[in-house]
Amino acid sequence: MLKSMTGFGRAERTVGGKTFLVDIKSLNGKQFELQLKMPAFLKPFEFDIRRVLSENLLRGSVDCMISLKDTGNAKPVTINTQLAKAYYHSLASLSAELNLDPSSILSTLVKLPEVITPTSETLTDEEWNEFEKILLAAIEDLNQHRVEEGKALQADLQQRIDNIMIQQKKVIELEPLRQKKIRDGIVGLLEERVGKDAYDGNRLEQELIYYIEKIDISEEQVRLTNHCEYFLSVMIDEENSKGKKLSFILQEIGREINTTGSKAYDSTIQKCVVLMKDELEKAKEQVLNIL
Repeated sequence: MLKSMTGFGRAERTVGGKTFLVDIKSLNGKQFELQLKMPAFLKPFEFDIRRVLSENLLRGSVDCMISLKDTGNAKPVTINTQLAKAYYHSLASLSAELNLDPSSILSTLVKLPEVITPTSETLTDEEWNEFEKILLAAIEDLNQHRVEEGKALQADLQQRIDNIMIQQKKVIELEPLRQKKIRDGIVGLLEERVGKDAYDGNRLEQELIYYIEKIDISEEQVRLTNHCEYFLSVMIDEENSKGKKLSFILQEIGREINTTGSKAYDSTIQKCVVLMKDELEKAKEQVLNIL
């Protein structure tokens, strides 16, 4: 079963009079990269939050936003009323002296230093345990999306590998004809250039055997079959993260396809190689999205 790195998860729950909303978005990435936004009072738990996300999401470029919904009980900020009053008296006195409109004093007050500060309130250990459940619920929601995306990726990759193997079967069928064509071509060239009876037939056979063995592609076809079958078996493994492994297998598949093309010396086989390379490139693009 494959999982995509792309997904979205959301969870909302009330803990200790505070209603948390957790949104997590994941896109493909080589490693685990996290952008985390959260209320200041959760800072003491930042490392724990990052650990939970990393352990459960494994790979991908992840954006996590934790917001606090207004329930009337939550206090995301603290207003220093005594300091605000002191500022107000000074500003009101100054406004009167300068004959200015005092109606804008409040908007000025809230911008002054230390009037509004982040709350020092934080979660208790019990509340953190409950909050972690919200975080895990959002992760589970995201992973469900990953599984659904993974089903589509798996079907597409299955088709790409099947198409490669179809072309490979054609190559195997064409291989005996290719050898005969090469043999007939060399013999015909010798007869044309030096005459039918002017060369040593035994020596020619020895040279032909050496040459045909040198350009033989049977070993490449065996390895290509093994790599394709291994790729398909890895796709259905229960392992969570296997995008990198599949990428490595595709590299090996590409190596055998390229070697087949370089040894072919046959236009029909070359056409099959081109089609296999096309399917391989499409498979590589899809594997980039796999967890």
